[in-house]
Amino acid sequence: MLSALERAHIEQVWDLIAGHEAPFGAELLLRLFTVYPSTKLYFKHLGAFPDEVQLLSHGQRMLQAVGVAVQHLDNLRAALSPLADLHAHVLRVDPANFPVVLAAHLQDEFTVEMQAAWDKFLTGVAIVMTEQYR
Repeated sequence: MLSALERAHIEQVWDLIAGHEAPFGAELLLRLFTVYPSTKLYFKHLGAFPDEVQLLSHGQRMLQAVGVAVQHLDNLRAALSPLADLHAHVLRVDPANFPVVLAAHLQDEFTVEMQAAWDKFLTGVAIVMTEQYR
């Protein structure tokens, strides 16, 4: 699925994110709620107006899952299966709502080639996450 160069780009970007999962994830959630307000339905545990601590906590969990996927590029299905089962069978999250934004933070460090590699990687993640819905 991913070439050696694409894997290197994914790992390079993850090295820039690692250690900053909470703030990146919190911003991703805020962007998600702004662009797709209906997705708040899937985050009832955060309340109608989640505070910073809640956003940071859940955002960190979200990006830690992405980190697991980065560490298991050869076997996304096995690495993400428990999370996919949780989302499909317990949380019943709509699989169309997994947008990720990196360029805003990484700016010049996030090259076009890196973006292409991450798009391909996240497509693979989305496929694994949505397989349980079939």
